[in-house]
Amino acid sequence: MYDLTGFQRDLLYVIAGLDEPHGLAIKDELEEYYESEIHHGRLYPNLDTLVDKGLVEKGELDQRTNSYTLTRRGRREIAARRNWESDYIDINAETA
Repeated sequence: MYDLTGFQRDLLYVIAGLDEPHGLAIKDELEEYYESEIHHGRLYPNLDTLVDKGLVEKGELDQRTNSYTLTRRGRREIAARRNWESDYIDINAETA
């Protein structure tokens, strides 16, 4: 996951948290988080990159709508990233 942008990592996390979301559902979640509009020209090429890397699988809900799910590799990459983060960040530690 080291070669992904922060936006691509955020896409993975959103896809992991939703049940086979379509592009607009992913877009809505990210717009809420970023508090700004996510343009299609940013969203879909990044989703395609995740598909090309084997982290996300693209399915078809209907002729116009695709769904996205994490692959086994995508789930492993998220788990590895969270383990790596936990080496540096202890969310249970008291702050001074």
